[in-house]
Amino acid sequence: MTQSVPSSTATRSKVRRSLQFALFAVSMLWFALSDSLAGRAAHGLTTRFDLDAASPLLAALFLIFLLAVGFSLFEGVARTGKTSLRLAIGLPPRPTAAREWSVGAAIGWGIAVASVLPMALGRTLHVSFWTSQRAFGLLFLNLATLACSVLAIEIALRGYPFRRLIEALGPTWATVAMAVTLGFLHGFHPDATGISILATTIATVLLSIAWLRTHALWLPWGLHFAWSASVALLFGLPVRGVDTFATVIQTRAIGPGWLTGDDFGPDAAFFTIIVLLAAIVVLVRATSDYAWDYTRPEIIAAGYEVNPAPPAAHSAMEQQAAAKPPALVQILPTTSQSRSVDGQ
Repeated sequence: MTQSVPSSTATRSKVRRSLQFALFAVSMLWFALSDSLAGRAAHGLTTRFDLDAASPLLAALFLIFLLAVGFSLFEGVARTGKTSLRLAIGLPPRPTAAREWSVGAAIGWGIAVASVLPMALGRTLHVSFWTSQRAFGLLFLNLATLACSVLAIEIALRGYPFRRLIEALGPTWATVAMAVTLGFLHGFHPDATGISILATTIATVLLSIAWLRTHALWLPWGLHFAWSASVALLFGLPVRGVDTFATVIQTRAIGPGWLTGDDFGPDAAFFTIIVLLAAIVVLVRATSDYAWDYTRPEIIAAGYEVNPAPPAAHSAMEQQAAAKPPALVQILPTTSQSRSVDGQ
């Protein structure tokens, strides 16, 4: 009898972890399927209406929709009840949401500047400008595309699957598992290098910590977006080997690969790894208030009510005082010692 309770508790814990692993695997499969469906739907619509430039934006919007539907369904089944759509995808409504996004954007912009500044100082950047009306139109289109694409990626990775790993493994091992998994998958990129794989792994750790410090996607979304948008639109450099986002400003970096990342962009530069490691320290310091407000467990009073009995001597004194009748106070008449007004 004494061993049945721990045994049943261990069994329930194993079942719960197995369920979380299953939800993680299913959610990642749903991400892959949704990405394929969203791409095909966007390609079909843009081809039909001759809007090829809008295809990446539509694909990102369709992907966000499919992820939201799938993840909210998984969350509802796992919790056996109704669940909020925004909570299911990791975007809870909170008063500090805009400020969190801004803090993340500031850190992401800082990463981009710190990664590109040595290239500029080393005179490795060759910049050209395209100032036609179409270029500025594409600039705003690409800005919206990056914002939606980054949000879709954050929802797909940290909005739901990462939380399931946390439930199964704990925050530390979940972060390690996610970083190793994404680094491994990045290795299949045709232009991937050992440095780009390592940079992807560390970037995953950075964004995972951003989630762990806030328990929401507002900050990691802002960080990821500002980082990518600054590199692509502000500095005109490739992002993960893709240079189609650069419109008004187009830049070629000619210099050592450890500094420029060659054709892959700063994401494959060894210097960027140093910047990312420094950014982790900055992130932890900048999110101390959010970590206190949103991640610390609520303190709940526990234990048993304790009302110690009073000492016996004290109880006896109270009983004697209650049994003794109160003493009567006699009020005697008084005689005036002063003269009256009439002098009598």
